[in-house]
Amino acid sequence: MPRSFSLHCHGNLLITDSLLSSSEERSSLVLKLLAMLALVKVTLSCPLNCYCHNQSGVVQCHFLPPQQGFPKDIPHWVQNLTLTGSNVSVLEGSFFQRLTNLTTLLLTNDHILAIESKAFVDLPNLSTLDLSNNHLEVLSNSTFLGLSQLETLKLNNALRETSQKQFFYSPWSETLRNLRTIELAGNDLHTFPKNILDLQSLKTIYLGNNSIKTIDKETILQLKEKKIRVYLSPNPISCDCKIIDMISWLKNTSQTSEAQSLQCSAPPNLNGTLVFNLKTDSLKCISEELETASYVFFGIVLALIGVIFLMVLYLNRRGIKRWLNNFREACRDQMEGYHYRYEQDSDPRRSNASTGI
Repeated sequence: MPRSFSLHCHGNLLITDSLLSSSEERSSLVLKLLAMLALVKVTLSCPLNCYCHNQSGVVQCHFLPPQQGFPKDIPHWVQNLTLTGSNVSVLEGSFFQRLTNLTTLLLTNDHILAIESKAFVDLPNLSTLDLSNNHLEVLSNSTFLGLSQLETLKLNNALRETSQKQFFYSPWSETLRNLRTIELAGNDLHTFPKNILDLQSLKTIYLGNNSIKTIDKETILQLKEKKIRVYLSPNPISCDCKIIDMISWLKNTSQTSEAQSLQCSAPPNLNGTLVFNLKTDSLKCISEELETASYVFFGIVLALIGVIFLMVLYLNRRGIKRWLNNFREACRDQMEGYHYRYEQDSDPRRSNASTGI
């Protein structure tokens, strides 16, 4: 007969007499009990509304209103932590103090408005940080301090107008020196964020669902030099004369796999046209250098005409003065004639005498 034991709902262990017959069997039982107690302890340490899996290091918490903050009893062994649906207006650094093993942190849809200075400084092993679908308004120069191992940063639909300025103009190139992928989709960006190109290890940028109309020549040269992949679709591309360099780049690069799906949104006659199919000749543009040279040449011609006119006036100053004097005398004689005739007509006796009455 096989030996067996049973665990009741109240935790009372019933052990058969045959199981206690030898010290070896008692030791085996003790080990099993310890394993079961450890399993029960792990299960009990998992916060409410969370799923915890010790072996894989995964903790996933999904909250529903009126949940206000993050739970304080997250297991210290967690490596992959997901917290969604909470209502945290300010992300405090004290929450992560015990979670030094964390490599992946997903904080999406948590209504985060501000992130404290050095909030992630206690996460030296973090490689992926997702702050998408929040309402970030306040960041600081030291927000991402300590994330030297971070490789992926996701900020999709997260940056507001104030935080955009704080993010793109902060000196994080050294702090995030290992960052390879950044996602900035859905942030209403009107221009390509050039400052992120200062990140030394950057290889991939996601910029879909923004308001970017074109990419200038200088930025394209940097993208080519650093061999950075760019995902742009969809964006309202303006297919005017400023897009010529971008068209050439899209047709001769493998840095964006969406090149053939980008569409023009302006001008109206090209709305919906594929950017990849545009021909620069059809845009009927002249280069900016040629246009600038034309304006400069036109200005020089006008200046020369002005100088020549002034020289002619100067060389003929005496004749011009004589002509002006003659014109003035002629005008004076004419005015005196009118004045004399007026005086004659105003005297009725002279008027009658002139008519012979």
